[in-house]
Amino acid sequence: VQLVESGGGLVQPGGSLRLSCAASGFTFSSYRMSWYRQAPGKARELVAAISNTDGTTKYADSVKGRFTISRDNAKNTGYLQMNSLKPDDTAVYYCRAEQIYKTYWGQGTQVTVSS
Repeated sequence: VQLVESGGGLVQPGGSLRLSCAASGFTFSSYRMSWYRQAPGKARELVAAISNTDGTTKYADSVKGRFTISRDNAKNTGYLQMNSLKPDDTAVYYCRAEQIYKTYWGQGTQVTVSS
């Protein structure tokens, strides 16, 4: 079982990044998928989530209108499109796949927003 994030990096304020989360070893389409982030010295927080049943999404207030979560079950991949990035968005971003009794985490990808 693996979740592998990619797409992080250094970007200037106002810029964009798209994170990807590639899943393998389990039936990705049966799992709710979410993105979390953890900044230095802070707790890990939920950024966005997407249902595996009807595609319902939810977002943290801090990213609403700027970030978009999506998934492509045919490719076993989830995405987080991040626009209008701010320095406060700097963190390690993790994807998570979950269903009852099972939760998988990726290793994280660093996003740094700085001029």
